Amino acid sequence: MGKIALMLAMLICMPLVSWSSSASDQVPVNPTLKQQLLGSPVYIQIFKEERTLELYAKLGNNFRLVGSYRICNFSGGLGPKRREGDFKSPEGFYSVDMRHMKPDSRFYRAINIGYPNAYDEAQGYSGKYLMIHGECKSIGCYAMTNAYMDEIFTYVQAAFRNGQGNVDISIYPFRMTESNMQRHRSSTYAKFWRQLQPGYEYFVKNSQPPSIGVVNGQYVLNRPILTSAPASQYALTETK
Repeated sequence: MGKIALMLAMLICMPLVSWSSSASDQVPVNPTLKQQLLGSPVYIQIFKEERTLELYAKLGNNFRLVGSYRICNFSGGLGPKRREGDFKSPEGFYSVDMRHMKPDSRFYRAINIGYPNAYDEAQGYSGKYLMIHGECKSIGCYAMTNAYMDEIFTYVQAAFRNGQGNVDISIYPFRMTESNMQRHRSSTYAKFWRQLQPGYEYFVKNSQPPSIGVVNGQYVLNRPILTSAPASQYALTETK
C-alpha cells in the first residue's frame, strides 16, 4: 500500500513539475487553467520552419503555453522581409498594441504585427500591413484557420482590455537551438539569425519575454532583470 500511495503522489505532482520546466519543453495548460488565464498578459512566438505559432499567458512570474497552433500559410521561405512586394513574411521582434487589432479584417480577424519596426527601418526595409490573420491564405502574412485565429485574437484582446499595454511577438526562422544554427550556418541570413538567437535563448531559460532593443541598427538583448545564467551567455552586445 505504501508503494501504491507513493506512485499516486508522484502522478499527482507530475503536472506541477512540467509547469516549472523551461519554455522549450512546455505542454499546453489544462482547459480549466487555460480559461482562467484569459485576461492575463500574453506573449507570442512564431517559428517558420515548424509552421507553428505559440501563445503564452502569464501565470505567476512565468509565461505558460496556452496553445500551439499550426500556421496554414506564409510566403517567401526563411529569412527577413526586406522590401514591399518580395512576398516574404517578416522575422524579428515586434510589439503591438490595441491599435493593431483588426476585428473586421477581410481575412476574418487580424493582428497587424507592426512591420516595419525600428530594426527594419534602420536597414531601409519597406512594406506594410503584415498580419497574423484568418482565412488560411497569405502573401507575406501568417495565415491561420479561423478557429485558431478566434482563440489567439480573444486572448490578445482580453490582455489589452485587462491593462497590458503592448504584446510582444517574436518571429524566428526556426527553433534557434545551436544544432539548428549549425544546420543553417551557410545561409545568407546566418549573421542576422545570430541577432535573434539571444532572445530565443532568454525565453527558453527564464519563461519571460526578452526585452529587445535596436542599437546601431542591430538587435540587442537588454540587460536581463531575472536570469539563471551569466549574462554573457545571452549576448555579447547587451545594452547597458
